[in-house]
Amino acid sequence: MQKPTLAVSVYATKGYWSRLGTQMVQYRSMYLLALPGILFFLLFKLTPLWGLMFAFKDYNPYLGFFGSEWVGFKHFNALFADRNFYIMLRNTLAINVFGIVFMFPLPILLSLMLNEVRHEVFKRINQSIVYLPHFLSWVVVTSMTFFVLSTDVGIVNKLIGEAGFETISFLSEPKYFWGLITVQSMWKEVGWSTIIFLAAMAGVDPQRYEAAVMDGASRFKQIWHITLPAIRPTIIILLILRLGQMADVGFEQMLLMMNPLVMQVAEVFDTYAYSQGILRGQISSGITVGMFKGVVGFILVMSSNYIVKKSGHEGIY
Repeated sequence: MQKPTLAVSVYATKGYWSRLGTQMVQYRSMYLLALPGILFFLLFKLTPLWGLMFAFKDYNPYLGFFGSEWVGFKHFNALFADRNFYIMLRNTLAINVFGIVFMFPLPILLSLMLNEVRHEVFKRINQSIVYLPHFLSWVVVTSMTFFVLSTDVGIVNKLIGEAGFETISFLSEPKYFWGLITVQSMWKEVGWSTIIFLAAMAGVDPQRYEAAVMDGASRFKQIWHITLPAIRPTIIILLILRLGQMADVGFEQMLLMMNPLVMQVAEVFDTYAYSQGILRGQISSGITVGMFKGVVGFILVMSSNYIVKKSGHEGIY
């Protein structure tokens, strides 16, 4: 069989771009609708990737990118040799495990509860209430936490003191820190996370519920045998994506909540990158931490997706 010549390959490439141009003109409304998202990813996701090369340079702002010296894996070796590396790794993994175990199932449960509400007005009001905390900044959430749990002005400690017990240092005791961070995240984000699950439940055919009622199935059995299997693919995909964030912890929340008394359980990769890259001016070290987090997240996503597909379920691709 004769191999395709260069001229044929060029012709095929031109034909591809011609067809793509025709499709873009034909479906221009859809492409215009997608344009803001495409620009967002180009500007804030793809364009900054060239900056990863700073992790392999000893960057000096005065010399610029091209004038800075290539140092290979020097910054990675320094990161892994840092005595705080395993402390940061432990704290990051512990906080994320707490989030997966205690926080990930809650939006599913809350979505099931909201889906069972039949009074539409009451349902919309409840949805609005649970969505509201998402729109509060971490500064507001941290301030609320301080006024509730601090030993000086905290409402909880005032009640404990009035009851005759010794006050508890919730904000300065290391043993409470991981649980406190998890509870904060749950209160702020659980309601917002229900949106995807409620959308998946809305796609379930109502005739399936009607058939189940005719067969005498209770509401619990309808949820167990119809609703949960219908949203299983959504749960799996979100779990895979969540596992990809195992090396990532909310920077703003950690920065606002940490203090010298809880530093041993509060120092994570995000705060370390901030202190190295911004406070100390070691930009290459800060970028190295971010690149390490990205590689770990990529490996976890690929591994979990492979396991899910081998188990017979649908993954993210």
